[in-house]
Amino acid sequence: MALKSPIAEAVFRKMATDAGVVDKWVIDSGATSDWNIDSSPDARGLACLRKHGIETSHRARQVTKDDFMSFDYILCMDENNLSELNRKAKLVKNHHSKIELLGSYDPQKQLIIEDPYYGSDKDFEKVYEQCVRCCKAFLEMNS
Repeated sequence: MALKSPIAEAVFRKMATDAGVVDKWVIDSGATSDWNIDSSPDARGLACLRKHGIETSHRARQVTKDDFMSFDYILCMDENNLSELNRKAKLVKNHHSKIELLGSYDPQKQLIIEDPYYGSDKDFEKVYEQCVRCCKAFLEMNS
């Protein structure tokens, strides 16, 4: 599974580890653009994760054509990501990834997970909470 968020990746990895199924998943995250490639996640996002007992060593990378062939699921945060991922997927012959909004799994029906970059610590916490709900539901449906 590939996620378009280092927070979502870290949350899902921790949940899968805690559930004893992490070895059944290949978990990664990637960006649709080449902005900040090889950078660490935003310090506010890392602080939010640490507050919840989650560590990550993720480095930013861009989604590649191979991702559409190797991942069963590519989950993204908003309609711009969804549109861009679907556009890129069309360039990959016989791709099999299911591209969806992570929010489509939210039991509270908050479909879009807003980018917290221009927000506050509170916005990162909201993203974390959405990712927890969505990843939990996704894992329950796919285990």
